[in-house]
Amino acid sequence: MFSDSLISELDRGLRAIAGVTQASRPTPLAAPSINSEASVGDDALTPEERRHVAGLMRVNHVGEVCAQALYQAQKLATKRPELRTAFEHAGKEEEDHLAWTAHRLSELGSRPSLLNPLWYAGAFAIGFVAGKCGDKVSLGFMSETERQVEHHLDSHLDDLPPHDLRSRAIVDQMRLDEIEHGQAARDAGGIELPAPVQRVMRAAAKVMTTTAYYI
Repeated sequence: MFSDSLISELDRGLRAIAGVTQASRPTPLAAPSINSEASVGDDALTPEERRHVAGLMRVNHVGEVCAQALYQAQKLATKRPELRTAFEHAGKEEEDHLAWTAHRLSELGSRPSLLNPLWYAGAFAIGFVAGKCGDKVSLGFMSETERQVEHHLDSHLDDLPPHDLRSRAIVDQMRLDEIEHGQAARDAGGIELPAPVQRVMRAAAKVMTTTAYYI
């Protein structure tokens, strides 16, 4: 029943906001390398680097809170069982990202964004509206979201300290998963969103990432 599904998804959302999500996959680790940098741990990070990495990982954690909300809302909005399954699959992998980034923040002695309830509520509303605009639009929204997240993660790989291999391994695996999700959405019939919509999405993401880096 719809009410049962709604309660289940709200419970899942509350767990995401509270940071108690469990990963189904182990945290990605840096590949072995003959380069001595591969053995460098967090002790090698300067205080400034540690704060910067924590800010980036907090932004990524917020992105995963939003991803949970978007996919949960889109799953509730569609009437097609196969799309519910697709959104469920993507959401499960995003749960891994959520757990990985939360754990990394803890390792760095930092915390998730204090505004996570706000980010979740806004993303859920947007995802539900997108879902009610039709499956092709909903899938197109998923595709464009994942494309923008992919570019965002690319910028983080450029910005993270080269010797912070632990954070880089997490971000790189997240990036690979986002590429897969975006392609799956396009293969399922997602349309390309109009350019003005894409620009609004980028502007909204900019507000979120800039704020979440600090708060």
